[in-house]
Amino acid sequence: MTQHRIALIPGDGIGVPVTEAAMRVVAASGASITTQSFPWSCDYYLEHSRMMPVDGIETLRGFDAIFLGAVGWPARVPDSVSLHGLLLPIRKAFVQYANIRPHRLLPGVQGPLRKTDFDILCIRENTEGEYSGAGGRVHQGTSDEVAVETSVFTRAGVERILRFAFDQAKSRRGKLASVTKSNAQRHSMVFWDEVTDELAKEYPEVEVSRYHIDAMCARMVMAPESLDVVVASNLFGDILTDLGAAIQGGLGFAASANINPTREAPSMFEPVHGSAPDIADQGIANPMAAFWSAAMMLQHLGQDIPATRIMQAMETVCGNGVGVVPGQHGTDEITTAVLAQLQD
Repeated sequence: MTQHRIALIPGDGIGVPVTEAAMRVVAASGASITTQSFPWSCDYYLEHSRMMPVDGIETLRGFDAIFLGAVGWPARVPDSVSLHGLLLPIRKAFVQYANIRPHRLLPGVQGPLRKTDFDILCIRENTEGEYSGAGGRVHQGTSDEVAVETSVFTRAGVERILRFAFDQAKSRRGKLASVTKSNAQRHSMVFWDEVTDELAKEYPEVEVSRYHIDAMCARMVMAPESLDVVVASNLFGDILTDLGAAIQGGLGFAASANINPTREAPSMFEPVHGSAPDIADQGIANPMAAFWSAAMMLQHLGQDIPATRIMQAMETVCGNGVGVVPGQHGTDEITTAVLAQLQD
């Protein structure tokens, strides 16, 4: 098995313990990796006035993948600083344009909808759209102040994320739901719809549906079993994936992958529960999302057997009732239970 080099950025708050727990699980799975940890975080910012060094991107470029714990501590560093200083630059520099979020109920987890047939793969455009950063403010602090935030949708960007989503649907149940708000956003979202229709002709085996973002939120709650792969812009995808996380049992199960599909640069994997400063150092963070993200990383690297072993161990542990109720079991207890399954 090829050995892969992983850059670890534990980050802030609960990112530190869940990253440590995830790497213990990866090691027990039989994966072939080496790791190097980087202290880039809000603490790093307070000391250096930067979220990462000037050469941080080039340092990361030499790794096969990046594992991020969490970033942010808004009481000390504004989220606009931490986000734009670390996470977004990595996504953009390495063209990680596909954000993958699996939403399904693990055995033993009872989501708020009380449904068992919940299995949706959300694909979020990850590098442009509403989070492109284009815009500005003038006349700040006056009654004439103006703030402009401009969404950027390129044909290349829209086409590549839709094509990626079509390919995912083709490999799953053959259904793709494209999400826009083209009745109100008559330029960017109509453009997205048009590109969707163009590409649909190349994928006759995929059933394509189009939804407005508000209708999709309702459908995910009322009829999630009708959905397979869902693709959306950066902002809409952000909203839908948090809704998906809630339905699958909470952010403690919310895994994600920021993928460069060409593999010309490293992809990044992260649990998306955030740094949760309010429970940092309490030992109660659910590490399942970090384990799931690590399994996605191994699968991306071609280490399928260790990835499968991690997912099976998680499913067994959850099926035994460990880690399924928020706050009932601590980080160490859940980790120990998963490690025990991997050692059987």
